[in-house]
Amino acid sequence: MAVDTDKLMDFIDRFAADLGATMAAGNVVVGHRLGLYRALAQGPATAAELAERTGCDQRYLTEWLRGQAAGGYVGHDAATDTFSLSEEQAFALANPDGPVYLPGAFVLALGTLKAEEQITDAFRTGAGVGWHTHDDDVFSGCELFFRPGYVANLVDSWIPALDGVTAKLTAGARVADIGCGLGASSVLMATAFPASRIAGSDYHAGSIELARKRAADAGVSTRVTFEVASAQTFGGTGYDLVTSFDCLHDMGDPVGAARHVREALAPDGTWMIVEPAASDSVAENLNPVGRVYYSFSSFLCVPNALSQPGGYALGAQAGETAIRQVCTEAGFTRFRRVAETPFNLVFEARP
Repeated sequence: MAVDTDKLMDFIDRFAADLGATMAAGNVVVGHRLGLYRALAQGPATAAELAERTGCDQRYLTEWLRGQAAGGYVGHDAATDTFSLSEEQAFALANPDGPVYLPGAFVLALGTLKAEEQITDAFRTGAGVGWHTHDDDVFSGCELFFRPGYVANLVDSWIPALDGVTAKLTAGARVADIGCGLGASSVLMATAFPASRIAGSDYHAGSIELARKRAADAGVSTRVTFEVASAQTFGGTGYDLVTSFDCLHDMGDPVGAARHVREALAPDGTWMIVEPAASDSVAENLNPVGRVYYSFSSFLCVPNALSQPGGYALGAQAGETAIRQVCTEAGFTRFRRVAETPFNLVFEARP
């Protein structure tokens, strides 16, 4: 076998970068859990100074800071041996409540990878692996990963892109937030539109328990209710708005869910569908964002769909055509893309 040495070294360089990123993920989560990024955002620091700020061990912090600098996550001044965060790094790493918080993605990733043994076996057998069977960090990490995007876009961009929905919510509307997880989207809508009433639902009881706590902590529990129910069985009718955030592609029976949504909507109601950004073409998804979503999908989305009845496994890179087809099969007559970000596509479906 003839091996091109230059091409081999290019591939090994890529491998080394991936291996470094894999191990760096754990260090990012350590920084998240211990507040190291927030402490470093207070100003440049040596390892000793960061130890004073955080109460953590200086020797561990020395190694952590050097690794972070090697990966470009923090800056390093060789003359003073101090480490610092730029404005951009601090924006993305040091504020869990901001519109961008990257460490959450690594909490989700490490939690997801704990199921490697189950997923390896599922590859052999074709069996499903339910969402509810995963490590708790999958649920909390999912919220940490997706919530910043909702904070940045939901109220100011996505909802205004829907036909007439902002006015309904402002005046007081009935909203069903299906597959709500820990309730981040439900709480955001209840906070922004106090005259409206939000009914969140998710089939995972543990997530609903945390969603109720999140709503109470945010002071909106009188405007938000939660129930343990699937997207095919959630309660209520006459909704002005139904929302589904990054979950339709996870379902074994998305058409059944879509039919139930249509039955639950008021005649002039709207279904807002937020899904991972994806092209209909596989070739166009072969990029860094596509790699992230395909990789998560093989561990989370496809296994969960295969664990449920329905015969679907759309995956996280389903694309607009597949989502449109689900809506059309369910009886929706109007469907359009209304917004997009680097990580999400937002669709409007009407009866």
